[in-house]
Amino acid sequence: MNAYSGAQAYQQVGRFSAIEGATPYQLVCMLMQGAIDKIAIARGMMERHDYAGKGEALGKTIAIIVELKSSLDHEKGGEIAQNLEDLYDYMCRVLVAASADNDTARLDEVSDLLGGLLDTWNQIPEDVRT
Repeated sequence: MNAYSGAQAYQQVGRFSAIEGATPYQLVCMLMQGAIDKIAIARGMMERHDYAGKGEALGKTIAIIVELKSSLDHEKGGEIAQNLEDLYDYMCRVLVAASADNDTARLDEVSDLLGGLLDTWNQIPEDVRT
């Protein structure tokens, strides 16, 4: 094992440990931030004309958004959950179009939407975060 793969393995263990002890609130934060990070990676790949890397990063971003969508509780969330589902669907469509057209502005749009959601999510009062 070289030093790079050793560092990657160490990071992965750290991530798994963080996930294991995380509350649902924290998991959603991690997913949103992960999607934002993957979009930034995809943007860099797009700018460097690394289309395979772009595709991989956007595939992971879409998978994260699908996971966020699948975690919605329509019974408890009602209209808000439905609005979020619609927004997540929209984000996925925009990411597919961004990939097809190599459009960084669309990547920025989805990143901004996720950033806004994360900011809103972080405003949830501490006593109701579970």
